[in-house]
Amino acid sequence: MRTYLVTGGAGFIGSNFIRLLLNDNDVKIVNIDALTYAGSLDNLEGTFSDRHVFIKADICDSEAVNDCFRKYDIDIVVHFAAESHVDRSITDPEVFVRTNVLGTATLLNSARKYWGKDGAYKPNKKFIQVSTDEVYGSLGKTGYFTETTPLAPRSPYSASKAAADLLALSYHETYGFPVVVTRCSNNYGPYQFPEKLIPLMILNTLDHKKLPVYGDGKNVRDWLFVADHCKALLLVAEQGKNGEVYNIGGDNEKTNIDIVNLIIDTVRETLREDDPRKDGISKDLIAYVADRLGHDRRYAIDHGKITAELGWSPQTPFDAGVKKTVRWYCSV
Repeated sequence: MRTYLVTGGAGFIGSNFIRLLLNDNDVKIVNIDALTYAGSLDNLEGTFSDRHVFIKADICDSEAVNDCFRKYDIDIVVHFAAESHVDRSITDPEVFVRTNVLGTATLLNSARKYWGKDGAYKPNKKFIQVSTDEVYGSLGKTGYFTETTPLAPRSPYSASKAAADLLALSYHETYGFPVVVTRCSNNYGPYQFPEKLIPLMILNTLDHKKLPVYGDGKNVRDWLFVADHCKALLLVAEQGKNGEVYNIGGDNEKTNIDIVNLIIDTVRETLREDDPRKDGISKDLIAYVADRLGHDRRYAIDHGKITAELGWSPQTPFDAGVKKTVRWYCSV
């Protein structure tokens, strides 16, 4: 039985990944999370057992991380733990540097220490640095990010993730360390903290609150259903080549305003006719606000590499994924 160390496992993507692992695989999971504002053990309700151990700790705490590697025979690290909200990074960038860069360094150093000598690590070990397409910067109206697109981060958040990616890859080049970097497009789905666009718009719609849309609402993102992302990460853990980068995209380019309009319509369709929340839901709730500083205009990912090499492709059409997500938030 292999043992996974999942950092940030009480967060959005991490909790979904843990559920996937427990449902479909004979593994043990060590879940380390500091339980900051975006992480909650409620996301993991019903998952704890002798196969899923939780440790409340900061990934920057080298003693706690070393103790984790010393106590458990960790085979695979899937590193989700990160500060991830662009707006927060603009107001408090130092927190992002600490967690996203120094925290990653702490994990890399512990894994390197307990996995063996440089260039001769124990077999079947792997460190997955889970990153973002935001490290590539902004696209024009055409084209896609590939794994060879130059890094050009434009916010403190994306800069901190780019730094962590480069640090992880440097460990492969310098020490022969078994690391893989994945870069995904915008995730959505159950258990997402409502500071992000889709859950915020769903919950505001249900509460008849204003739906704030940055600028002209025409910023474009590629959207990836979280379950599809988790399946890609599991494939990378099992078959990904060390030292490589894999882009994980959803084939769902949408403008922000189109998403907001779709959410309004989907919430109205999802609620029962006798649900009092249905009254007052309309597009009059949309409120355009001043644009975010350094707001990237368009992201779009070419996932051809992971499709060709590992056989992964996104399976959830955007409309279907939004319906699943709306139903989940309507039920909680």
